Amino acid sequence: MNMNKKITVMVPATSANMGSGFDSIGIALDLWNELTITPGDFTFNIHGEGEQELPKDESNLIYLGVKSVYDLIGKPVPSLNFFCNNNIPFSRGLGSSSAAIISGLLAGNHISGSKLSNKKIFHLAADIEGHADNVAPAIYGGCSIGIKDEKNGWVIDNVKIKSKLNCVIFIPDIILNTNESRMSLPSEISRSDAVHNIGRAALLVNSLISGNYNLLRFATQDKLHQKQRSKTYRAMPYIIEAAIRGGAYCSFLSGSGSSIIALSDKREYTIGYEMAETARTFGVNGKTMVIPISDSGAKVKV
Repeated sequence: MNMNKKITVMVPATSANMGSGFDSIGIALDLWNELTITPGDFTFNIHGEGEQELPKDESNLIYLGVKSVYDLIGKPVPSLNFFCNNNIPFSRGLGSSSAAIISGLLAGNHISGSKLSNKKIFHLAADIEGHADNVAPAIYGGCSIGIKDEKNGWVIDNVKIKSKLNCVIFIPDIILNTNESRMSLPSEISRSDAVHNIGRAALLVNSLISGNYNLLRFATQDKLHQKQRSKTYRAMPYIIEAAIRGGAYCSFLSGSGSSIIALSDKREYTIGYEMAETARTFGVNGKTMVIPISDSGAKVKV
């Protein structure tokens, strides 16, 4: 066991779904949470995003990640000190939960001496999350497609984006509960809605690879989750329209929300202004950030 020195793990924020790619397509963002673990009495020190809301006991998702590794090798978790420096907005659809799980898994993998591959770490994280669109880009960086095959389990592949894109992110003050948001989605969909999203998800991947970004406006259109979630988030479709009006290639709800992302390679601050002003007309306050898509995923430093 590697318990003589501290270990630091950095995991990026992520944005899942990307409109049409529900539960299957996601991107990594150049915005990072940092976890440092040292041997010592069990404590959780959290600074930054979520410091008032996140649990500081064994129910924390970071600890769950560490414990998952130790359960796998059949050993008890040693006494550890956790120091979290969080930059990813908490509970805003930007992958803070996935970042916590993955940082715990990677830290547990190192301090236990397990030497699990990134592929195994991904499988463990996807099993905990229940879908792969956040955890895959958080581990591997860039844009990833993740699906679950009935016989072979999780299958992932990287989407090589043609050229640099920035994410203009509107982060509202309001929080949308992920579980409640998912429960609002219908258990069955029509064939026409399925065909609508299948075609656009394919177009989304091809547009990113080819660099034909003008097609992204159509490729991110969705009928599986955004319309349903707009019933409780009335401002969302109007903020999306405002982003495109401001010059974005496309805009979509990030994960289950409440953040909304626009992709662009120019006019980012104009886009952000349009998004924030439109939100304000609905009584929704928040902040905007301009963050590049990150080519790199989670990192371990010793």
